[in-house]
Amino acid sequence: MRNSPLPRMSRRGRVTVGVLVGVFILFTLLGWGIDAYTDYLWFDEVERTDVFSGVILTRLVLFLVVGAVMTLIVAGNLYLAYRLRPLLRPHSAEQATLERYRMILAPRLGTWIAVTGVIIGFFAGLSAQSRWGDWMLFRNGGPFGETDPQFGVDISFYIFQYPLWRYLLGLGFTAVVLSVIGSLAVHYIFGGVRLQGVGDRMTTAARAHLTSLVAVFVLLKAVAYVLDRRALLLEQHVSPGLYGAGYTDVNALLPAKEILAYISVVVAIAIIVFSNAVMRNLVWPGVSLALLAISAVAIGGIYPLAVQNFQVKPSLFDKESEYIARSIAATRTAFGLENTEVSQYPTGSGRPPETLASDTSAQNLRIIDPQLVSQAFTVSQQSRGFYDFGDKLDVDRYTINGKTQDYVVGAREIDDEKLTAQQSNWLNRHTVYTHGYGLVAAPANQKCGTGLPFFASGVLGSEGGENVNSCITPTEALEAEQPRIYYGERSTEYAIVGQNEDGKNVEFDRPQGDSNNAGEVYYTYSGKGGVEIGSFFRRMIFAIKNTESNFVLSDAVNENSKLMYIREPRERVAKVAPFLTIDGDPYPAVVEGRIVWILDGYTTAKTYPYAQKINLATETKDELTGTGSFALARDDVNYMRNSVKATVDAYDGTVTLYEFDDKDPILKAWNKAFGGDLIQSKDKIPPALAEHFRYPADMFKVQRNLLTRFHVTDPRTYFSGEDFWQVPNAPDAPQSGFQPPFYLNVKLPEQEETRFQLTAGVTPLKRENMAALVSGSYVNGEPRLEILELRDDTIAPGPVQVHQLMVNKDNISNQLTLLNRGGQASVLYGNLISLPLGNDILYVEPVYVKSSQAGAAPLLQKVLMSYGDGGTYVVLEDNLTKGLEALAALGKAAPPPTGTPSTPTTPTTPGATPTPSTSVSPANPPPGQVTGDLATAAAAVDRAIEDLKAAKRAGDLAKEGAALIALDEAIKRFQALGAASTSASPTPTPSG
Repeated sequence: MRNSPLPRMSRRGRVTVGVLVGVFILFTLLGWGIDAYTDYLWFDEVERTDVFSGVILTRLVLFLVVGAVMTLIVAGNLYLAYRLRPLLRPHSAEQATLERYRMILAPRLGTWIAVTGVIIGFFAGLSAQSRWGDWMLFRNGGPFGETDPQFGVDISFYIFQYPLWRYLLGLGFTAVVLSVIGSLAVHYIFGGVRLQGVGDRMTTAARAHLTSLVAVFVLLKAVAYVLDRRALLLEQHVSPGLYGAGYTDVNALLPAKEILAYISVVVAIAIIVFSNAVMRNLVWPGVSLALLAISAVAIGGIYPLAVQNFQVKPSLFDKESEYIARSIAATRTAFGLENTEVSQYPTGSGRPPETLASDTSAQNLRIIDPQLVSQAFTVSQQSRGFYDFGDKLDVDRYTINGKTQDYVVGAREIDDEKLTAQQSNWLNRHTVYTHGYGLVAAPANQKCGTGLPFFASGVLGSEGGENVNSCITPTEALEAEQPRIYYGERSTEYAIVGQNEDGKNVEFDRPQGDSNNAGEVYYTYSGKGGVEIGSFFRRMIFAIKNTESNFVLSDAVNENSKLMYIREPRERVAKVAPFLTIDGDPYPAVVEGRIVWILDGYTTAKTYPYAQKINLATETKDELTGTGSFALARDDVNYMRNSVKATVDAYDGTVTLYEFDDKDPILKAWNKAFGGDLIQSKDKIPPALAEHFRYPADMFKVQRNLLTRFHVTDPRTYFSGEDFWQVPNAPDAPQSGFQPPFYLNVKLPEQEETRFQLTAGVTPLKRENMAALVSGSYVNGEPRLEILELRDDTIAPGPVQVHQLMVNKDNISNQLTLLNRGGQASVLYGNLISLPLGNDILYVEPVYVKSSQAGAAPLLQKVLMSYGDGGTYVVLEDNLTKGLEALAALGKAAPPPTGTPSTPTTPTTPGATPTPSTSVSPANPPPGQVTGDLATAAAAVDRAIEDLKAAKRAGDLAKEGAALIALDEAIKRFQALGAASTSASPTPTPSG
């Protein structure tokens, strides 16, 4: 019997290991199979199985082809090394030691080689299948019609071809390196390579094999040098901090890499010839490799460094100006900035125009903050605590009776986390509370007397009580014929719908009646959404997938049942179009009687020559990111287009993709890759849907941030950086992040008509005054970016400065202090809107008050407004109309200001008490003789404060709103009487 060099495993042990491995493989394959099958059913539901099959077949083919090629290369070289082994090996201690390993490998060498090759091929295949997108673009990409400024090559090469060539080159290097390592090991074990003994250290066959592999590696390096020439246009080289090939790259690195490519070819030939045909040793091949390394350092490193230090740096702008211009032009083209319109706006500390109150744009300004009012929307649904509108509402516009204005809108959905313990059992969670109900909308420029919005649609009966009913202005045009929401932003779990076996409706639909006489309406889903799970097989599949036995055991699941999963709109669109980057702020709209979610899809690329590379997550982050809007992935891109408008039907989940940018080559390539009908053409967009398209927020943020530098098109000005801008921080809380842009339905200067547009102010770099206003809108269905730039000889305060100037104004500061109600409430500031109007800028900032009582919603109490420099003409009024009238009155009564007030040094943050001043207020009365009227007014303020406290303790919104109005009137009367008093005697101070 042959003595085994290693102990053998017992038969029982081998069987045990085999069973464990088999079970692991079985469950792994079962999990993959179930995931694939349920994915197929989902794609079948949305009628896009071509996407499922296209992606999975492409990934499978890449996995098999690349895995097989890698297996053949590595395993073939291992087998060749074995076949080239010497038949006679010299006797030595080294060979005696290796004999035991040969005894292990030789009997099953084919198995060892095959297993090694398959393992390497498996991981190579896994890597390759993740490149399915690069392969699809490579196969289907067409010309851009634009060429790079250095080589004159069509941009399509860099977008569609370069990424795949670069990946294949990396695979080639990996295959050769693994083959060299594996072959060297086999040659060593079987005697082809020796470290000890007399004679040659390597047999002729082993030398020929290994040197050939090294030569192939060097040839691949030559190919890499050729691709590196193109890669220079994609890297950050141009001073100051721009992308693309600069002076040193063009005049030193490009020639150097070309020379190194030729040297690599010569070295590869030299390795083969000198090691096998001429000298038959490794001396000259080693010398050749050393010369290649020295050449790479000298030609590719030292020479460019010398050019940079001795030619470029002494006259940096003169050398780099051409390449700065290239980078500016490429960046503006890659991000859609090339047609940005720039106009001048001459501000000049003007006084408010007398026509301010009648100006249409001023009247349309939004005072309802989508973030702060969300809780008021939710709290108003008092009879059902599980309804929710999310952290932030959305802004859209509707045309009612011929008038177009913007509305704050929100979809009433069920938040599973707000269900009670009794409601949260599996049956209720997944079969009863399956959907939300209705789109709630409120005019963005109006408020109710209590501080709530005017609800124009979606209010369920009288459930909010008297205070809500008084704030309802029903508008039939905003009501959906099918108001149920089965697919929404809060739909994070699966739902089981369909007719119950006994024919009863079991899905909670909506409450009926008021809070004192609450009833419930139930419903059975009748749409085409969902996957049928009537068969036992499908119920078993989903029971395994969701690890939930109720799919099989519960009577609630029957032959009529359908399962809804992947219900969140962004997830649905991302699954149907996996090549798109989805905007972080979907919004609902009523279109032709149905509630649909509208989403913006972006095509992106990372290899646009000379364009600036940005990080999507960084560039789109602001104060509201993560609060009602989704953060984008941390992808580095240098090309971006809003190519797709997508919709998701809230009732049946239908996903529709519309081509919006019909000139984008990347979208055309993707559409072609999936059969040509995945994206519907632009002319098929329904007009009713197009009316609700809005400039996408994330695209605008990227463009705005880039325009802070790339609005400068002159290379010298860009090089100096003297005209750069920055995005201001949030006015009321600078530490919380950048100020988000805001949607307005206004007409800006130089515009011919009122537009629904996204606007944002920018300030000079490292300064706080206003530099320009950037706006994005659609004109005749085409995107338009505009910059309203303030002249350099005028100074207008920026958002942070304006906020500080307004809240620290003497008469304003005291009123804001009173709104705190002695610490029982906090003041919150809404979005500060800047609107160029007349000869200066109108600033509008809503002021909300939130009680310290748990669950209280912020209520809009005042509107803070100023015109011009922010410190001269400031008013705090109950609503927008009164504020505009008050500003117009100030402008008419007072002469224009002659100077600019200084900026206050103490910032104001949300909830903080502004600095008190010496103006008239109940807490700071004017010196004067005590009079009966003044004492009566002070007592009225005290009574109003006490009434307000009582209303808060009772949780009565109606009484609270009335008390706030009474308090406001009492304060105004007290101030008027105090200002009229001229006596130096002390005046009474209200105890509140």
